[in-house]
Amino acid sequence: MLRRTLLLGLCRGPLGRGLGTHRGGSILGKVEGRGGYRGSWMAPSSSSVTFRTQDPAHDVKTVGRLGGGDRDGKMSEIKKKIQSILPGGDWNPLYDTSHLPPESSDVVIVGGGVLGLSVAYWLKKLEKPRGAIRVLVVERDHTYSRASTVLSVGGIRQQFSVPENVQLSLFSIDFLRNINEYLAVADDPPLDIQFNPSGYLLLASEKGAAIMENNVKVQRQEGAKVCLMSPEQLRNKFPWINTEGVALASYGMEHEGWFDPWCLLQGLRRKVQSMGVLFCHGEVTRFMSSSNLMKTASGEEVNLKRIHEVHVKIDQSLEYQPVECAIVINAAGAWSGQVAELAGIGKGPPGTLQGTKLPVELRKRYVYLWHCPQGPGLETPFVIDPSGTYFRREGLGHNYLGGCSPTEEEEPDPGNLEVDHDFFQDRVWPPLAQRVPAFETLKVRSAWAGYYDYNTFDQNGVVGPHPLVINMYFATGFSGHGLQQAPAVGRAVAEMVLEGHFQTINLSSFLFSRFYSGEKVQEHNII
Repeated sequence: MLRRTLLLGLCRGPLGRGLGTHRGGSILGKVEGRGGYRGSWMAPSSSSVTFRTQDPAHDVKTVGRLGGGDRDGKMSEIKKKIQSILPGGDWNPLYDTSHLPPESSDVVIVGGGVLGLSVAYWLKKLEKPRGAIRVLVVERDHTYSRASTVLSVGGIRQQFSVPENVQLSLFSIDFLRNINEYLAVADDPPLDIQFNPSGYLLLASEKGAAIMENNVKVQRQEGAKVCLMSPEQLRNKFPWINTEGVALASYGMEHEGWFDPWCLLQGLRRKVQSMGVLFCHGEVTRFMSSSNLMKTASGEEVNLKRIHEVHVKIDQSLEYQPVECAIVINAAGAWSGQVAELAGIGKGPPGTLQGTKLPVELRKRYVYLWHCPQGPGLETPFVIDPSGTYFRREGLGHNYLGGCSPTEEEEPDPGNLEVDHDFFQDRVWPPLAQRVPAFETLKVRSAWAGYYDYNTFDQNGVVGPHPLVINMYFATGFSGHGLQQAPAVGRAVAEMVLEGHFQTINLSSFLFSRFYSGEKVQEHNII
């Protein structure tokens, strides 16, 4: 009705208060088309109607009285002339803001992958009272075509050497195996993450056997069901394995295997939307912050910063929207280092806390899918060879997924997601065929590349607040095991935001401050 009223020229004054963005705020009498074109209505006189644009050469003026039987025809002609100069098809006299984020949000989460969505879920689940917190998730890749979540192989294990990593994965597997108790949405079908509980099988050489024994002790102390196997036991259980060079193996007897990452991502997204979380397709390009100069107990001056506004560049547009906020969660995965730099993190003098960067960067990894009719059967676990090569079964048709992390010298260019097939021929296939002789005859059917949010410091996650940018929190840097630990990490970050400390799993060793102090988290089982 409002559209028709405007088109019929029945307004006797300015259009009204426009919906302002950064390009000028609220403007009286302004009209904007979908392509960013601006114009203004002049109140119609008894003899003419003028639509005035920014370019006088394109002003549309129609002369003649708008009364009587020809009014509809005249107005139709005016409408056609207006539409001819406005880009983007059908004209809408009111500026469409449905694609913009809100002007304010209590929490802005940068990154809509599984870690960011997990944080959003736990913030809403733990908030008191219900509806107390407004949460906005900003994700620039709404197709998730480059997201680490959906390009991973979907494994989950408890076979880590650091107790906190074991604890994170133990909770996450409970979450996944009871996923509909957490993520069910009324009137929607239940989730099926297709969890395959075939376990992980880690193989160790003579050199790594003692480390594996110590790791298994830690895992058992934390409640993981893991057994050690001699080469003979290994051959008896998995006769397709060549045990040459294997001194010891560890096998996860329960709560390990793989699942569908896309289902978890979509399940979290569906659930948080039902809980009131807002989404925006765009990219964070700037933080506005205030700062206070403080002195530490030792007399050192430090600059404490607080972000109070996030600028979001709208997807496929030149415009941005400022969003006022109280908390920012950096869950941008492989791009989280860049987001931290936008907040000024690491911009101080070298060797100082202010000059300490978030050491997370893009690392490209290849995943190959091959077919082998004579390959291992349905009981095949997720196998990790001492060489670093890994594989698992994919489906029921003698297909397998696998790959291998490159050495520092072999790190590929992360500027694209092209696959190096020579890497499979030279680095992946030889150890595969040596460990599983049947793989001598495998045929590669497809391959893809994805990104690790690689923590160059110690390859472990960064969780919790920054010590100087006091309202930026991290959930990043897991270097390949973020997907499997996401449910527990999201809970930990939400606890820190809402309560000021970790409650269920103490992740103090994963705080940002370790990069300044030099205290590495020594995890031996990074794949």
